[in-house]
Amino acid sequence: MNVNNFSERHIGPRPSEVNDMLKAIGMSSMEELISKTIPADIRLKGELNVSDAMTEYEYLKHIKSIGAKNKSHKTYIGRGYYGTITPSVILRNVLENPGWYTAYTPYQAEISQGRLEALLNFQTMVMDLTGMEIANASLLDEGTAAGEAMIMFYNSRSREQAKNNVNKFFISEKCYTQTIDVVVGRAIPLGIEVVVGDHNATEFGNEFFGALIQYPDAEGNVTDYSQFVNTSHEKGVRVAVAADIMSLVLLKSPGSWGADAVVGNTQRFGVPMGYGGPHAAFFATKDEFKRSIPGRIIGVSIDKDGNRALRMALQTREQHIKRDKATSNICTAQALLSVMASMYAVYHGPKGLQQIASEIYSKTSHIAKQLSKAGIGVANSTHFDTLTIKADSNTVAQLKELALKNEINFRYDNATTFGLSIDETSTAQDVNNLLKVLGEVFGKSLENYVASNTSVDASIKRTDAVLTHDVFNSYHSETEMMRYLKRLENKDLSLVHSMISLGSCTMKLNAASELMPITWPEFANVHPFVPVDQAQGYAEMLEMLDKDLSEATGFAKMSLQPNSGAQGEYAGLMVIRAYHESRGDTHRDVCIIPSSAHGTNPASAVMAGMKVVVTRCDENGNIDVDDIRAKAEEHKNNLSCLMVTYPSTHGVFEESIREITSIIHQHGGQVYMDGANMNAQVGLTNPGNIGADVCHLNLHKTFAIPHGGGGPGMGPIGVAKHLVPFLPNNPFINVSSKDGIKAISAAPYGSALILLISYGYIKMLGFKGLRESTELAILNANYLKSKLEKHYPILYTGKNNTVAHEMILDCRDFKRTAGIEVEDIAKRLIDYGFHAPTVSFPVAGTLMIEPTESESLQELDRFAEAMINIRKEIIAIENGEFPQDDNMLKNAPHTCTMVTADEWNKPYSRKVAAYPLSYLNDGTKYWSTVRRVDNAYGDRNLVCSCLPIEHYESALN
Repeated sequence: MNVNNFSERHIGPRPSEVNDMLKAIGMSSMEELISKTIPADIRLKGELNVSDAMTEYEYLKHIKSIGAKNKSHKTYIGRGYYGTITPSVILRNVLENPGWYTAYTPYQAEISQGRLEALLNFQTMVMDLTGMEIANASLLDEGTAAGEAMIMFYNSRSREQAKNNVNKFFISEKCYTQTIDVVVGRAIPLGIEVVVGDHNATEFGNEFFGALIQYPDAEGNVTDYSQFVNTSHEKGVRVAVAADIMSLVLLKSPGSWGADAVVGNTQRFGVPMGYGGPHAAFFATKDEFKRSIPGRIIGVSIDKDGNRALRMALQTREQHIKRDKATSNICTAQALLSVMASMYAVYHGPKGLQQIASEIYSKTSHIAKQLSKAGIGVANSTHFDTLTIKADSNTVAQLKELALKNEINFRYDNATTFGLSIDETSTAQDVNNLLKVLGEVFGKSLENYVASNTSVDASIKRTDAVLTHDVFNSYHSETEMMRYLKRLENKDLSLVHSMISLGSCTMKLNAASELMPITWPEFANVHPFVPVDQAQGYAEMLEMLDKDLSEATGFAKMSLQPNSGAQGEYAGLMVIRAYHESRGDTHRDVCIIPSSAHGTNPASAVMAGMKVVVTRCDENGNIDVDDIRAKAEEHKNNLSCLMVTYPSTHGVFEESIREITSIIHQHGGQVYMDGANMNAQVGLTNPGNIGADVCHLNLHKTFAIPHGGGGPGMGPIGVAKHLVPFLPNNPFINVSSKDGIKAISAAPYGSALILLISYGYIKMLGFKGLRESTELAILNANYLKSKLEKHYPILYTGKNNTVAHEMILDCRDFKRTAGIEVEDIAKRLIDYGFHAPTVSFPVAGTLMIEPTESESLQELDRFAEAMINIRKEIIAIENGEFPQDDNMLKNAPHTCTMVTADEWNKPYSRKVAAYPLSYLNDGTKYWSTVRRVDNAYGDRNLVCSCLPIEHYESALN
């Protein structure tokens, strides 16, 4: 073993074990396995043009030198991004803790009770501060959350409004520029007409269905919008408010003046700016929209014993059920960042938050008072943390020059207007430095700041209590906070316990050296709209990542902006749409999607204004080429694109893929490839070589960004040369051409901070390690197939009886023979210490397994042993040894409380229940804290906040 070789740390099986694994699957070499798995006509001929691998030590020195190129100026730009202080107890125990960041999305509630509680805290915090009735467990950023509000209102129009095609949406010109850009982009393909104007001067007619306002607004003004909301409602116009979360600690809530939805960003609750993300946006609304709200909602239900248990409610895997009829294409969240923000509120509590917010307000008030006394033109009549100042163009130019000399960034709106925003990190000395620079430019003497208890004006001051639940009033010492976080962490199963074999989700190693730089201040504390010369370290890293990802995909260029896989899908389709429009083909709006596709594909196509045409798959799970050809011919005059996943969602490299892409091109369409399965391609083939025109990459899958319990993710897109001009742009930083589509997310590079992780992954693996990772992902899957195929039918394989990086076990017959559902197998795996594979996708009644290259031979064997023993248990049920309604699968998972109870009346032993295999006796057994959760009950009795226990009891009776 080479201790300096990162690939040997990343890849699970030891080099000495690979030959034994190949022998077990009947292959003489890795090349034979790959040649029998990947069609020869799409194989790459040479190596990727990616640099040689760095050691971990070399990489950390390298990335440190790049970070040093970013300038750490004191920044007062605001515009929705602020300096914040992450409490060390949260930094160390959440963000830097693999027990939190390697967990998967909480689809399996029984092994997710810890992060579900943290997300329930997040929802409660948001509902309290916004004054709304329901909130989701986070969205991607403020701009896209505002877009989701618009779409929710549009889809919820009254019958009369829909009949009359009421399609206008108003946006206040005082909203953040980047938010306006994102919302306008979202409106275009849906036929929504956006009107941007002065909310004080706009009178709504019957042609408007919704409006968006900012609170406080972009200039810093705090306005009571009660009259605006009332007038809007009289006209049938619903109102969304983009609100600052910290200001809501002191200011009246939007809910108090009747807002219909409130969106925003929780970034300033302890989450670093990170050059734009990742951050947890919030989305709160009225109860009437609970079945239309986008994203995930965490709700309260009961388990099999009637005990309180948390779960994802209502929208769970909505796109995979509703597909093109889904509420939204968003299938992810920013769970890890939601946890951080919620714990910031838990740790500080209402009094601590009030202290932080009051200090921000006090410092801002002092600056405003000094400027006003000196006759300097403060435009605000009210404020929370932001001031807008008018001056002549020469003065503003002089200020910019002097500020840069003093390493200060103001916000410059135009030649005669600038502004500043105070945040939690602004010290008294910082305020005095600001006043010194301002005084010098304006030729005035401004008094230094002295701490004072400046009170918010009564007309805008919040008077109701917030965050009254015990969780926000109990953990204010670090000792108690540390224990609370550990208690929650211990309730969850993550990669620190065992392999997570979810098909299509690629739960691979998230190496410590890849993650370390994201907490370094030279990367974490950079505002996304600083002058580009202050972010040269980011620029260098992003340029190299663009080059390497383009090489890996076979494309000309990447857009790193989309901040989730679904966002990548949408961005890719919008680029295709713009390409057709540039050629005058505005009528090309048909999107062909195979029936096996991910559910987000049709949902994204609808959001991009396309008509979905579904094509069949054959009995082997492959795309029906004849049906593709027929549909392409039928729609040739209007064909926009094909959305295809490769390898297929069924885990097979389809031999006909080039024929399929050729058919689409022959009929004037473009090919969009879903990059969810890129882990089986890198270094061996690529989308460009296959014939795709655009592909999104799930960096939280193939390129090692942690799943974080359900987010963050990144979904950049790569495009062929002819599509490069249409990549998404940004209103502040030019990241595309004049023909680029509107921004997909609020920040120029999406969640730029976590792009460092994928950059490190590539740099430490190098061209050889990237290829070997793909080879081992395929080997591990085929090895696991060889272990399981004697016990479970493998639903689909390639022509040489191999699978790609994942496989599907057919469990459908067990219902007939033993009354066992696939869910029972998933829950029984918990007793064996494993997260279940993907359940009932893409085929109902099946398990989709993906072991990834990071899992060792020993872990693969342990998982196989568990699955084989579960099959033996099913056989015992089939043979009548256990009742079909009372057995170890139906009763799974077995909690410690259940197994240690005085009474045991099951037809199998306690040992069989809890310790069915010997490896569980090593003292590290994972115990679920609840028994099987009743999902339907939770939907019928929706509770989605931390209410006192008597409220839960009332809801459950």
